[in-house]
Amino acid sequence: MVVGTGPGRASGEPDDAMSSSDAEEDFQEPATPTASRAGRALPLLPQRQFPEVVPLNVGGTHFTTRLSTLRRYEDTMLAAMFSGRHYIPTDAEGRYFIDRDGTYFGDILNFLRSGDLPPRERVRPVYKEAQYYSIGPLLDNLEDIQPLKGEKVRQAFLGLMPYYKDHLERIIEIAKLRAMQRKARFAKLKVCVFKEEMPITPYECPHFNSLRFDRSESETKLFEHHCEVDVSFGPWEAVADVYDLLHCIVTDLSDRGITVDHQCIGVCDKHLINHYYCKRPIYEFKITWW
Repeated sequence: MVVGTGPGRASGEPDDAMSSSDAEEDFQEPATPTASRAGRALPLLPQRQFPEVVPLNVGGTHFTTRLSTLRRYEDTMLAAMFSGRHYIPTDAEGRYFIDRDGTYFGDILNFLRSGDLPPRERVRPVYKEAQYYSIGPLLDNLEDIQPLKGEKVRQAFLGLMPYYKDHLERIIEIAKLRAMQRKARFAKLKVCVFKEEMPITPYECPHFNSLRFDRSESETKLFEHHCEVDVSFGPWEAVADVYDLLHCIVTDLSDRGITVDHQCIGVCDKHLINHYYCKRPIYEFKITWW
């Protein structure tokens, strides 16, 4: 390929074919990159983008750490951010800016530095930050201590509950609607929580097992019913009992900022067949909105 004479070439200078050395020089980075080459120059120098000691501004909170600390685990967001492959803005003082609440970033750095874990009262929020930064080793460590370890056990139990989260939402929606209709500070609703699917009565307990496992299809339909309540939880098969599920319901509502009180107000007591009545416990939930 013959390169034409450029406008700045002397008239007596011959046109030369591009040699291999010319091609190599064309891809070499000049001492002062031109604007057209500045964009492609950055990826070629990933190790030179950041100083060994890195000043950080995380949502307005300032930190200083080593570059090697941020790159401690290669499969994390921080390692990717400071790998040299991405642009990171800086603030007016030249600190690298991360648009994230910096309240718990110190706990993230302490783990990256020396493997330190946060105190128990900060485990949950630090876990959330570790999820954002994709720090797998920190997530594994936090999941193995309280309160997250207990939460894993609790969630395993709640996994047996059909439509558990949907029922929580229904409790909230019904309570909100009733309070708004009455212009009241609180609302009450009935909730059924039952562990066993079969109805029983005290004097029919000896016949319970036989009826539970040896029933015709027509007999089964006789036992099917819906208690006259707003929301019904159950049945399930686990060691955890009704009071354990009630604790879960109240805890999850409280975590959403909802004040709830509950008390047992009796049983369904609906007649089904022969001497069998529904004995599912009924609880009154009182949701206070302000």
